Amino acid sequence: MKPFLLSFLSVLAISTAFAQRDTPDELPTSKGPLTIQPLVHATMVLTLKNLTIYVDPTGGAANYTGIKPPDLIFITDIHGDHMDPATLSAVRTSSTILVMPKAVADKLPGDLKAKAVILNNGETTTQAGITITAIPMYNLPESPTAMHTKGRGNGYVLGIGGKNIYISGDTQGIPEMRALKNIDVAFVCMNLPYTMDVNEAADAVLAFKPKEVYPYHYRGKDGFSDVKAFKAKVEAGNKNIKVILKNWYPAK
Repeated sequence: MKPFLLSFLSVLAISTAFAQRDTPDELPTSKGPLTIQPLVHATMVLTLKNLTIYVDPTGGAANYTGIKPPDLIFITDIHGDHMDPATLSAVRTSSTILVMPKAVADKLPGDLKAKAVILNNGETTTQAGITITAIPMYNLPESPTAMHTKGRGNGYVLGIGGKNIYISGDTQGIPEMRALKNIDVAFVCMNLPYTMDVNEAADAVLAFKPKEVYPYHYRGKDGFSDVKAFKAKVEAGNKNIKVILKNWYPAK
């Protein structure tokens, strides 16, 4: 467990249920508008008219007040800011599909593990009409003692209504990220010492050229990453990439 996040998550569980959410955005797709709702840190909700997706839900059921129950849940990694069994049990329904890497499933209680669709790096599945590809996420240089080892966690590329959505999970600017093609919207992490810094994140984004990118998961051990500097660096390098800044750490 990331040491800083032990205390950080305990605060989130108490406070974010009553926090002011940032305004959602909409992405046009062939299936209708996709609503993008940032919640906190690594957690977001993606909603089509008849489909609700939770990504890394944490912090308790009250965080999702006013949001439809999930049809799909994606979990990226075993750390507590991504995998929260109590929240999973509280928000899922009998028909919710959970997509996760094997390392996550191995740490879940039996009732949740039984609902899991296991996806390894490089594998693709289709669930609820969404094409889902698992992308590696890991620290560089590769090491068996790294906080994020290759093959354990998943980033995801979601094919939704003709759009490709990339969710990085906890990673650095790895070759697999830099080689991505035709990404419409990317969510890219940046928080030291757990993932990467602003410069590395911007350099990776300039390599795979998403149409839009959201910096997320940007609170590190020593505070918040400078997402405005990230925006400036990306837009200076490629004016065709739109950087969207949202508040992923709402106050009460």
